[in-house]
Amino acid sequence: MAPERPKIVQECTRANVAAPSPAERREPLASFIVCTRNRAEALEACIKSIEEACRSHATVTSELVVVDNGSTDDTAERLIHIAATLSIAITLVTEPRPGLAAARNAGMERSRGRILVFIDDDCKVDCRYLQDLERHYATGERCIIRGGRVELGSSLDFPFTIKRSQRRERFTQDVHPGGFILGCNMTMHREIALRVGHFDERLGAGSSLKSAEDTDYLVRAFQLGIPIEYVPDMTVLHYHGRNTREAIERLHRDYSLGNGALCLKHILKAPWLLRHFCWSVRSAWRELFGGPRFDPEVSLSHWPIVFMNLLGAAKFARLAITRRARPPEVTQIKQAARSLR
Repeated sequence: MAPERPKIVQECTRANVAAPSPAERREPLASFIVCTRNRAEALEACIKSIEEACRSHATVTSELVVVDNGSTDDTAERLIHIAATLSIAITLVTEPRPGLAAARNAGMERSRGRILVFIDDDCKVDCRYLQDLERHYATGERCIIRGGRVELGSSLDFPFTIKRSQRRERFTQDVHPGGFILGCNMTMHREIALRVGHFDERLGAGSSLKSAEDTDYLVRAFQLGIPIEYVPDMTVLHYHGRNTREAIERLHRDYSLGNGALCLKHILKAPWLLRHFCWSVRSAWRELFGGPRFDPEVSLSHWPIVFMNLLGAAKFARLAITRRARPPEVTQIKQAARSLR
């Protein structure tokens, strides 16, 4: 579990524009949490889709929490304008420390909903999303992490970072947790988030390990006996913008780097992750002799997975040793300095 983080986020809510209505003061059922950095145009489209989904199923009280993770474009200005005109409750949070995990943690801390819904800023939510969400959670099963369908938003982009399966299924150790459900469309009850804890800020986009903060969260939940379920609705469209092979290969390497760190982090409590690494090694050798490549649609190789897994494990080991070797008074001074900003 990630260490306790200092409270350094700054908050600006719509209360600065107008007093909240009684509906806004009520605890909402769903909190949409969107983390963003330098994607102002995509973010605006994402927010509009969430607003439309909320209008389409207004019986479900919802809020939107947007975490600006150090944007240098016009994201802050656009968000102020959006907050003044949006028809649903919105909370704007600034998290200056870089990293998607830090931004997700800030969003969780400022959310009020009973169900947390993580949506990426380059996604659009289907207008029936809340109907599907309410139906799945109406069963009364609270101890679960649930992810929905992720479709390709633009036909110009490569079919990557999507999940189109039509079958409802629950996670087992026989499949790799990476991609079983995607962090751009992940939901859970608040008590599950409190039980699992914060996202590990050593992992994820914006960190030196590039990815796997969502996969790490799933592994930790699974170790606690919390089921993980994929459902073929609760749909979002992913406009990831990667339309060149170079961009896909770079992302593929980043995912493999994070997964290598994940394997080493959980090697004692989840040794079954090592089995997936061994399968990658075996598939890579078979590929040399004409065996299938990793992804039949994009034709990615198994070899970058093996190399980047090893590099990710080495980087995580160095981070763990560095953190352990750092004098506690240095950490306390740095946290105190951050809290005063």
